[in-house]
Amino acid sequence: MSAPWEVFKILADPTRLRIVALLAEEELSVAEMQEILDMGQSRISSQLALLRKAGLVTDRREGKKAYYSLNPRLGEQDRRVIEAAREAAANQPEILEDRENLEHILNKRRQVTEQYFNLIAGRLGRNYCPGRSWEAIGHMLLRLVPRITVADLGAGEGMISQLLARRAEKVWCIDSSTRMCEVGKELAKKNGLANLEYKLGDIEAVPLPDQSVDLALLSQALHHARHPQVAIREAYRILRPGGQIIVLDLKAHHFEKAREMYADLWLGFRESALGQMLREAGFQNIEVSTVARETVEPFFETILGTGVRR
Repeated sequence: MSAPWEVFKILADPTRLRIVALLAEEELSVAEMQEILDMGQSRISSQLALLRKAGLVTDRREGKKAYYSLNPRLGEQDRRVIEAAREAAANQPEILEDRENLEHILNKRRQVTEQYFNLIAGRLGRNYCPGRSWEAIGHMLLRLVPRITVADLGAGEGMISQLLARRAEKVWCIDSSTRMCEVGKELAKKNGLANLEYKLGDIEAVPLPDQSVDLALLSQALHHARHPQVAIREAYRILRPGGQIIVLDLKAHHFEKAREMYADLWLGFRESALGQMLREAGFQNIEVSTVARETVEPFFETILGTGVRR
């Protein structure tokens, strides 16, 4: 824990305070901060170095990119000092403009992902998709129980849900792409699946009531989430006590081109990282393992994580 006057001294610089105010809202790259703050890379990097040295900011690497955020291990005293500084500057013109620019950046992130999935809607099942193999899907299907209510979060066209609906009591498909939902509805109607329903929505704000489903499924969707931990907490929220989450996703990799080719926001997850996210959300009886490895470059691996709501 830093002495409060040291934190005040660090935040007395307007640029550092603006950066901290932004990172309190969202994890950002240096390039994104350049666009928001309209500043050069060297200026921002030098201020980030001071904030890191003071222990207020931390970074993580995702492939070749570095993302910055407030240090999650900040003590309560430091957090109060930061919040007081943010509140004091909240109505300054620069801070207000930064908020607008931040929203613009977040909209750009969402649009890139949505545009990709709108483009491939109707063709997703016929195109190559990292981690989507019948071997991996088979492992997941073995864990399903018939006659339950299922939420397929980030369902796409609902390839898996089309199968589940033949046995489940009710299947909800949640996806943020309007075209994916349209294609899925057409397939459900064509296949006579009256218990399969699509809802347009974000997996980080699922449009379903609390404790309303028995199974929450995230199949190759988590690496498209802006905040994977939030998506997992949402899955916990909509599950009934005793309900199960199943996460099928890419194992951490270094294929940087996945960002452009597949609109991936995260280059997969380590088994330990996925397990930690499930624990922090409140799940019990957690199991995470690698269930498939592709035989051609870049040799994507698939992990399967499960947990039970208390």
